[in-house]
Amino acid sequence: MPVVTRPAVLEASVFFVFLENEILVKNNCPISKNEFLYFASDDFSDDWYTETNLFYAAALAKKNAVLPEGCAFIPVRQFCFEHRELSFLASRAASLLKQRKIFVFCPSCGNRLDDDKKESAKRCPGCGSVFFPRIEPATITLVSRQDEILLVKNRNSSYKNFACVSGFVEQGESLEACVAREIMEETGIRVKNIRYRGSQAWPFPDQLMFAFTADYESGELKIQEEEILEARWFKRTELPPETELPRPGSVAWNLINGVFQNTDR
Repeated sequence: MPVVTRPAVLEASVFFVFLENEILVKNNCPISKNEFLYFASDDFSDDWYTETNLFYAAALAKKNAVLPEGCAFIPVRQFCFEHRELSFLASRAASLLKQRKIFVFCPSCGNRLDDDKKESAKRCPGCGSVFFPRIEPATITLVSRQDEILLVKNRNSSYKNFACVSGFVEQGESLEACVAREIMEETGIRVKNIRYRGSQAWPFPDQLMFAFTADYESGELKIQEEEILEARWFKRTELPPETELPRPGSVAWNLINGVFQNTDR
């Protein structure tokens, strides 16, 4: 596991600065070490750290921080789609910073937590408890009915595009059981032939998405209105416009476009 540190001199080669769900860019490109060092201070940053074995540094900007010339914040998702070679590090850094902001004090004894010297974790100097970054498993499933696929719009998502049915895995539940339950709860239909197709980290803030395909078995569409805005069957040759579909590179886009279809699992 990587070591998380906060050194006086940063020996990283990739640099990120975040503000809530946005990331700093300069002229729409990743920032340099100079821009990062501007934020690596208590005046402009609430937290910063490096992961030495991954050679990157990340900082959490204060809301009132004055930006260097030519710099602006853009959504992290947009950055990951436009700079895919950095998407792993950027999404990891965004997730870790959010969790570092949450895990400040030990819930057992109340001491302030320190960075662990060997793991990507927080350690309590008082009682010795160790807190690792949290990952929330979720399933996402493309349901097929002959030449049709089922797509939904999530009511609570900031992105109102059509996508596949998804949901968080509950305690004691298998991934396959989560697939069947979420589809039944959100759309009112039963599925069969549930097949695992792949996975993708989705750190917004801390999900790990497990992709599945499934076949329609029975039932009529009846949406869970507090969760789903719309659910429809689409012929594969008559999908919604690209502007209403997931962006390329996302796990939902991969499912809809058959990227996982030839994976025998």
